[in-house]
Amino acid sequence: MKKVFFGVLVLSAIVLAACGSSSNVTPIATVPAEYAGATSPLGPDAATAGAEVFKTNCESCHGPQGHGDGPAGAALDPAPKNLPDLAAQVGDDYLYWRINTGKEGTAMVAWKGVLTDEQIWQAVAFIRTLK
Repeated sequence: MKKVFFGVLVLSAIVLAACGSSSNVTPIATVPAEYAGATSPLGPDAATAGAEVFKTNCESCHGPQGHGDGPAGAALDPAPKNLPDLAAQVGDDYLYWRINTGKEGTAMVAWKGVLTDEQIWQAVAFIRTLK
């Protein structure tokens, strides 16, 4: 009986350790020097204009509130980021960088050359308003 109990205990510990070691959290990359510390040159009305930029270019994947639940995002692997969660962890320089250059290994494309710098900063301002 003690051997069975010990075996179940060891097996349980192994299963719990395996569950705890796998994580879906990807570490946040360091912003390259070229973008590090970048701040928006726009005023407080940027988020209003950014709402339109976001709706036109980002909403299909990230969803209307940026939670990664847009209709086009449903088929993507990895899924689009939850932008309010991401924005709570990073600075504007990170958001500007990622929108500009995209992210390799994901469906996040580079918007540099498609959107103007002003439009990208507007999108960053709007992302900051998402909850």
